[in-house]
Formats: sequence, C-alpha cells, structure tokens
Amino acid sequence: MDTPIRTHTAPDLCVEVNPGKPALLRVTERLRPEHAADWITERRAELDELVLRHGAVLVRGLGIPDAAALQRVGERITTRAAPEREAFARRRQLGADAVSSLEWPADQPMCMHHELSYALEFPRTLVIGCFSAPERGGVTGVADAQQVLAELPAPLVERFEREGWKLSRSYNNLLGLSWQEAFGVADRTAAEQYCRANKIITEWQPDGRLRTHQRRSAVIHHPVTGARCWFNQIGFLSEWNLDPAVREFMVGQFGPEGLPFTTAFGGGEPLDPETAAIIGEVYEAATLREPWQSGDLFLIDNIRMAHSREPFTGERELGLVFGDPVRLADCAPAYPPPTAAADSR
Repeated sequence: MDTPIRTHTAPDLCVEVNPGKPALLRVTERLRPEHAADWITERRAELDELVLRHGAVLVRGLGIPDAAALQRVGERITTRAAPEREAFARRRQLGADAVSSLEWPADQPMCMHHELSYALEFPRTLVIGCFSAPERGGVTGVADAQQVLAELPAPLVERFEREGWKLSRSYNNLLGLSWQEAFGVADRTAAEQYCRANKIITEWQPDGRLRTHQRRSAVIHHPVTGARCWFNQIGFLSEWNLDPAVREFMVGQFGPEGLPFTTAFGGGEPLDPETAAIIGEVYEAATLREPWQSGDLFLIDNIRMAHSREPFTGERELGLVFGDPVRLADCAPAYPPPTAAADSR
C-alpha cells in the first residue's frame, strides 16, 4: 500500500495526497453544521493556497448536511457567485446560489469537462457538497488540465490552439433546455441580443427552432498562475461520447444536423470519433478518484481541473455553488490570437 504524502500548511491542517486520488483534507475537530462556515472563514487563506496548489481539495469531516449549510460555506470560500448561462441540462435551485447537480441519467457517465468552458464568462471555483452519498459509484473524478495538455498529442494541441473549437447546439422541445431557459430570456429579440453580446451565431429554423454555433479557445492561461490549461468541452459535448444507442436515437429523431449538441474543430471540420477517443483516454489516465461520503465538501479550481461523474446506484444528492466568475478575455486564450479580431464562426 502506498504511504500517503502529507503536506502541512498550518498547525491544524494536514492534507493527504495518495496516487490516483485527489488531495484529502480531514477535519479532526467535531463541529456542528452551523459552525462549518466559521471554520472555513478562519482558514480561508490556507484553503485558497491548497486549492491553488493541488487544483482540488476534498474536505472530509466538516459535515455539510444540506443546501443551507452549503450556501453558507459557499459565501465564505468565494468572493461572489458566478451566474450560470447557456446550460445544456436542468438543475434545481436549492438556495440563493446553491443548485443541484445536473439532471443526468444515473446509468450514464458524464465525461470530463469544465463548467461553462464554452461561455465567455465561467466560474473559477466550484464548491460541491455531498448531502447523501450513493450506494455505489457516482464518483466525481477530477483531472489536471495542465497534465492533460502536456499528454495530448502535440499536433492535435497545436491545431486546437490555432483554430479553437466549435460548439453547435439545436434547441428542441424533447431533450435538454429550451433556448429561453438556457439564455435566461423570454423572447426571440432578447435571445438574439444575448447571442450577439456573447459571440454566438444564431440560425432560426422554419419551424421556429433555434440552432447556434460558437467558436471558443481550447487552451487558456490560468488567471492566477498563468499556466496553460486544456479548457473546453470538446470531448464531453461531442456526439461520439454519447452511448451508441442514445446517439442512434437522436440522429433518427433530429437528423445529423439537428443534434442537441455536438463539437467540431474551430475551422468547422466535425470532430471524428478517433480524436474524441484520444481525448477521453488522456483524461482517463489523469483522473483522480475518491468515493463520496455524506457530508463531504469538494473545492475545485474549475480552470485547473476538469471533473466528471460516474454512473451510480442508490440516492445521490449533491449541491453546488459556482463562484469567482472569470472572463475568457482575461485568461489569454490561445484562440483568437491577441492580434486577431474575435470570430465566433
């Protein structure tokens, strides 16, 4: 058995780092749930340092029982909440800033991704609380975006740095969110205004449905450390990461041009299944896993670390707070080049 590496950052904070697992911080003192936020406040500087160093820290023993406790902790560990726009699946609102995990079939995995990495503004900090751990599975894996970038084939990285990546979405009444829900607007004019402001191309179909395209950088620089990070949802939102039976159903229902979401190289060439597989394999090799325990708190740097969700059985109840919003323009994106005009096509 590997001996954990212990990193001491303060007299009462000791982090365990084991191969294949995220950094684990054990809370040794007994705390009432209403005192968890105060514990966070007293150690805010040390926790910020730990997350910056490791990318993600699982805090165990703090005892986060519900959304109210998570809301209080989120207010102490982040500077301000980051609004979610352009979501592709529903969440339940659990509090002022706390939301549920995505409504996603329990038997289907969620591939590695960074929250809102297709938007012009995204959260830097994810605060996740486990109110009820599943009977089996359901791990939230994390993978270091700097490591992933280093291990992807150099020609592939160079192409994505040069071209960026493209996300295409088709909004329908059967799967996912409506465009009204995704953009937080009520009418077509407001949707077009949102899309223009966020460099999203709109295509209204004859039947009134909306199809959109947005071109984004696949590689950005961390706003604090300056490190290059593989930051995107090229793989997660690719049709090739769908279960084959689900993809076949969707193609039959909507046609290949009407899929709810799919990705491409920035120049427009569709992402091929071989490239999607390569990205998935590199993510898998970099994945760190630790099964949830009820009451756990997971602090994740959303730019440094991608995260995933494995299939599960039994009840799994998590809450999230998105915090510390960051604009893409402040992260020195590889696409478009600094001297080029922005182009969302």
